[in-house]
Amino acid sequence: MNGLNQSVLSEFMLLGIASSWETKVFLMLIFSLIYLGIILGNLFIFFLVIFDSHLHSPMYFLLANLSFIDVGFASTTVPKMIRDLLNENKIISFQSCMTQICFIHIMGGVEMVLLIAMAFDRYTAICKPLHYLNIMNPKTCVSFVIAGWVIGVIHAMSQFAFIINLPFCGPNKVDSFYCDFPRIIKLACTDGAKFEFIIAANSGFMSMGTFFLLILSYVFILVTVWKRSSGDLSKAFVTLSAHITVVVLFFTPCMFLYVWPFPTSSIDKYLFIVDFAITPVLNPAIYTLRNKDIKMAIKRLFVFRACSLVSSL
Repeated sequence: MNGLNQSVLSEFMLLGIASSWETKVFLMLIFSLIYLGIILGNLFIFFLVIFDSHLHSPMYFLLANLSFIDVGFASTTVPKMIRDLLNENKIISFQSCMTQICFIHIMGGVEMVLLIAMAFDRYTAICKPLHYLNIMNPKTCVSFVIAGWVIGVIHAMSQFAFIINLPFCGPNKVDSFYCDFPRIIKLACTDGAKFEFIIAANSGFMSMGTFFLLILSYVFILVTVWKRSSGDLSKAFVTLSAHITVVVLFFTPCMFLYVWPFPTSSIDKYLFIVDFAITPVLNPAIYTLRNKDIKMAIKRLFVFRACSLVSSL
C-alpha cells in the first residue's frame, strides 16, 4: 500500500469524541455495553434464523444477513473507539486507516442493498401476497445478498482508487473517532475539491438515492393498502414502522456527511455514533419486539433447552 502512495505520513491521529477523563470513562462503559449488545443480539438473531426451520423464509433470511452485516459494520469502528477513549495518543496507521475506510463502505453498501431487499420483500408480501413465494424465491433472496456484496465492493473501491494515491505530507490529525473519506481528503497536500465531488457523487448519491427510494416504496405500500382496506392502515403501518425507523436512523448521518462532504464542525462524528453503535444494537429489538414468529422461535428454543436439561438429569 505504501508503494502506491508516496506519502510522508505513516499514521494518523484520531482526536476522538470526548475531553474530560470522567466523560471518557463513562463513554467507555456505555459503548462497551452497547457493543456487547450488538454482538449478542445480532448473532442470536443470526443463529436463531439458521437453526429454527420455522424461520426459513425470505424475510428472515434477509434479516439474518442484516444482523450479520450489523456486527461487521459496528466492529469496523466501535472496538477501536472504546480502546481509544482511555488513550491519550489515538494513533492509527496509514494502512489500518485505509482498511477501515474500505470495510466501512463495503459493509455500508451491503446494508443499503439489504434494506432495499427488505422493502421489496414487504411490498411483495403486502401488495402481492398470492405471488409472494414465487417472487421471493430462494434464488431471488440469494441474488439480493450477492448483489449487495458486489455493489458494496464496487462502491468502496471506486472511491478508494482515487484516495490511495493522494499525497499526505502535512497535518495528520483527524477530528473524529474513525477514518473516512471526507476527513482524510482534508489532510491531503493537494486540492481536494475534485475528490470531494467524487465522494458526493458516489456516497452522497448512493445514500440519498437509496433513502428516497425506500421512503417512496413505503409510501406506495401504505397507499396501496389504504385503497384496498378502505382507509385502515394500522396493520400495514405496524409492519412497516420498524423498517422506516431503521431507514431514518441509518441514512440521516450518511446524507449529512456525504451529500455535503465538507466537514467544518465535529457534529458529523457524533451523528455517526448512531450508525456504528445505536442502529446495530436497536435492530434486533426493532425487528423482534412485535414479531410473533421470532417470539415463538425463542420460546421453542427455551423449551428445547429445558427438555434437554431435564433429560440429562
